[in-house]
Amino acid sequence: MTTRLVLSRQRKRRLEQGHPWVYQSEVDHVDGPLSPGDLVDIVNHQGVFLARGYANPKSQIIARVLTYNPDEAIDEAFFRRRFEQALAYRRRFAANPRYGRAVYGEADFVPGLIVDRYGDVLVVQVLSAGMDRLWPVIESALRAVYQPRGILLRNDVPVRRLEGLDETVRVAWGEVPREIEVEENGLRFIVDPYEGQKTGYFWDQTENRAAIRPLMTGWQETRLARQAGMPTAAAATASAGAVPAPGAVGAGAGWTQLDPHLDGADVLECFCHTGSFTVHALHYGARHVTAVDISEDAIAIARRNVELNGGLDRVTFRVGNAFDVLREADDAGRRYDVVILDPPAFAKSRAALPGARRGYKEINLRAMRILHDGGFLVTASCSFHMSPELFQETILEAATDAHKILRLVHWSGAGKDHPEIAGAREGHYLKFAIYEVRSRK
Repeated sequence: MTTRLVLSRQRKRRLEQGHPWVYQSEVDHVDGPLSPGDLVDIVNHQGVFLARGYANPKSQIIARVLTYNPDEAIDEAFFRRRFEQALAYRRRFAANPRYGRAVYGEADFVPGLIVDRYGDVLVVQVLSAGMDRLWPVIESALRAVYQPRGILLRNDVPVRRLEGLDETVRVAWGEVPREIEVEENGLRFIVDPYEGQKTGYFWDQTENRAAIRPLMTGWQETRLARQAGMPTAAAATASAGAVPAPGAVGAGAGWTQLDPHLDGADVLECFCHTGSFTVHALHYGARHVTAVDISEDAIAIARRNVELNGGLDRVTFRVGNAFDVLREADDAGRRYDVVILDPPAFAKSRAALPGARRGYKEINLRAMRILHDGGFLVTASCSFHMSPELFQETILEAATDAHKILRLVHWSGAGKDHPEIAGAREGHYLKFAIYEVRSRK
């Protein structure tokens, strides 16, 4: 007989709302033996079946839901069905389902399992004891559905230690090269699946990188107005062919046609990592990008990615601490049309949140100060503990201190290949915003 987790009468009805986790505090008692990774039936206090999943008595999340059907066996056929459903979803919503997040754990109803697709290579993270025990049938199902040439296990994540599992990186099946060339939004990128961040690439920002396109061109009128000391509206009239104001800089032929040198944005990208936003900015027409990262290795790959796509003559790479670079630019009076901030997670725990909030405020405040009036701040947070409300509040506090007024242009999270279960806030970790920044002075 399958071991049962009997839930408390007083618990909140999160499970019925679709939340896939059961916490220790929600369990009244356990009927039967229980070891890490065992399959269990989850029942309410009256013994009514609610779900079936796997359990780990050593974890605060004692159980994770796999199915709500009491007649569904957890075997290779089960995982084939889940992966086929995940693939059908990506074929509907993803621009190119051969690249990106193929299986997203709880949101694809296989909690504790991440699969990223790099063309014909799969990079997998097995994050829980239950999925680790089920790996043999998971691997068979992945091979059947995706037919990859290789599967790499990137099980080098600290969360595995909380599940009593080792951290390892190994080829589980086939061949996986040291470098893979992938495609995103029609652009090419070099990925290191063995040592790159996460599984090698940050696929969650794919749609957000495309969202910066409108910011990269259309600056000629504004730039000429700054040079001439004219209001932007007057410069627009002049550029349309009207007679410019007396003494206006750039009057004449330069005002009647688009000048690519003047029309593209001057961009600063901090925390550029391997250059994904930089490559997109150049492709979309930026006249110059300054790309900053503290890692020399990341900058080296970023340079190669720019070379792959073109625009190396329009980018300056800098190895440095983004906080220092922003402060130096502010002190020197440097100004940009667009500043992009895509930092790593500052708050990896709730206890780290106060310090993280100070960090987010500092970089966003400095970014606002070094933007031209009417420039754009592109800013993100991938810290789950920094809620969307708190992130927006922190940015607004930075704007207040910087004497700026913000106009929200775009707000989003991860892309459609990273869906979220509506009843599980834990899936909502990425916040991405584009603000127009105007001076209050």
